[in-house]
Amino acid sequence: MTAYQDDIDAIRTLTDENGSSWNAINPESVARMRAQNRFRTGLEIAQYTADIMRRDMGEYDADSSLYTQSLGVWHGFIGQQKLISIKKHLKTTNKRYLYLSGWMVAALRSEFGPLPDQSMHEKTSVPALIEELYTFLRQADARELDLLFTELDDARAAGDETTEEFIQSQIDNYETHVVPIIADIDAGFGNPEATYLLAKKMIEAGACAIQIENQVSDEKQCGHQDGKVTVPHEDFIAKLTAVRYAFLELGIDNGVIVARTDSLGAGLTQKLAVSQAPGDLGDQYNSFLDVEEISAAELGDGDVVIKRDGKLLRPKRLASNLYQFRAGTGEERCVLDSITSLQNGADLLWIETEKPHVAQIAGMMNEVRKVIPNAKLVYNNSPSFNWTLNFRQQAYDRFAAEGKDVSAYDRAALMSVEYDGTELGRLADEMIRDFQRDGSAQAGIFHHLITLPTYHTAALSTDDLAKGYFGDEGMLAYVQGVQRREIREGIATVKHQNMAGSDIGDNHKEYFAGDAALKAGGKDNTMNQFS
Repeated sequence: MTAYQDDIDAIRTLTDENGSSWNAINPESVARMRAQNRFRTGLEIAQYTADIMRRDMGEYDADSSLYTQSLGVWHGFIGQQKLISIKKHLKTTNKRYLYLSGWMVAALRSEFGPLPDQSMHEKTSVPALIEELYTFLRQADARELDLLFTELDDARAAGDETTEEFIQSQIDNYETHVVPIIADIDAGFGNPEATYLLAKKMIEAGACAIQIENQVSDEKQCGHQDGKVTVPHEDFIAKLTAVRYAFLELGIDNGVIVARTDSLGAGLTQKLAVSQAPGDLGDQYNSFLDVEEISAAELGDGDVVIKRDGKLLRPKRLASNLYQFRAGTGEERCVLDSITSLQNGADLLWIETEKPHVAQIAGMMNEVRKVIPNAKLVYNNSPSFNWTLNFRQQAYDRFAAEGKDVSAYDRAALMSVEYDGTELGRLADEMIRDFQRDGSAQAGIFHHLITLPTYHTAALSTDDLAKGYFGDEGMLAYVQGVQRREIREGIATVKHQNMAGSDIGDNHKEYFAGDAALKAGGKDNTMNQFS
């Protein structure tokens, strides 16, 4: 017996109990529909995927080569095609996730149109995209299982018991396209109550991991732009706690919180931290402020001062009423942020850096791990970095440190195509290829993601098609650049009617109406040209 057959038998018992009025119900058809609808609620998905992430975190602790990866997606179809491709090429979705980028929600999913990454988009668009992604992933399951059911029927009709047994094994051991989503809640979209309410919506939609940053909600900036403003630790801890309460209220006791620090590039704070005693968390936060020592006589109207060690210190306050940190304190603040977050409910860290440099990341994580040995990082392999230039400069610096002659290279112009085939260019590409492996081994990076790659791939592929189709190539641009490749490379979308669920609908029509069903997949369906 198999799980699939067990389900058929259980449903047959149910139909028998209900007598002749259920004669139209085919137990195997019901079993198929149930298999195609494994996850019935977002909370089921959140629990299933939280279990996956916790397992993966434990495996990474034991072996740093077992890191995880994701690509950021902005539409359910894009996420679906990514997982279909992963299953096709790699045969498993193990340790591959999805990332939901707040940047892409702002730029592509807001009713206001394209917006900067400043938390101006509708907060409801975030859980809506989570729900959409899982709708498309579940549909991918339904489609793939439907193809297996068709193969099973064909094997039975041919009397091929060996193939029938093999297909049934594939059905019983089917691996779902549903994987964890790490979802960006920005800076929480308001106060802790607002953060809690939005977190609940995200979890109910299926999110098992929520990423939140220590910027202020009303001045939030993209992590790779200037003008970032952080909040005191106590303010951030309140939001971490709010997210944990949301997970616990909904019964996802092992939900994952990713605490992101933007302190490396954030030179400003909106307010001073409250300090109750020397050396406490508030005092540590304030100790990074850019201050000047003054006397009581130098106090001016409206001045704000801090008293420390018997001295009066006046923080530098800008016209915006923001306070400035001392230059060069970013890494130290990141380390304190990270330790504090892990000590107050976070599970994973995210340190937003200005360049992809393993040694820099490791330097900070090594300090964190002195306090919390199993600290793990989610790292943004960002498209905001010029990866080619960064790594060619790192290769240049390595050559120089090794005493190699670098006179043939202009360090400031290493992006030039003339360096593509050089020894330096090849070394830089090897360093890029190995960045994730090296980062996970040396810098505690558990999860590597690219925040908005599919934003760029959509633009690039559209540019390729538009250039040819509206130019001299005409229809050949589509046929040669798209359809012919789809056919030869086995891209599922070449049968776009099937991808959209037409064959599933045909099978349902047959379940519901039997021989009277008017099906779309007959001999005149042009999709048969791709069989």
